[in-house]
Amino acid sequence: MIAHYNAQDADAYVALMTDDAAEAGYRGAVVRDGKEGVRAGLKAMFAEFPENRADILSGYQLGDYVVLHEQVFRSSTAEPFEVMSIYSFEGDKVSRVEFVR
Repeated sequence: MIAHYNAQDADAYVALMTDDAAEAGYRGAVVRDGKEGVRAGLKAMFAEFPENRADILSGYQLGDYVVLHEQVFRSSTAEPFEVMSIYSFEGDKVSRVEFVR
């Protein structure tokens, strides 16, 4: 999934999600609702930050959850930031991603 994110391929990224998937702040409001909401949000972000990419610093899996510690780069001149991304799975598809920043 991160490879698709780093390639700025929103279509391939959302192909790995359930139809009703969401991206949200940790325990907070949904920022991208449904597969189409995630797709539209990613395409807008990639247009705004064409150099955007994330490096995985560490990762953990427990049951239906994957937690990734990531460093995100918006551009070659912007300061990177760290985020914890919590991926919830239903079968082999991501149903929710929550970000701790």
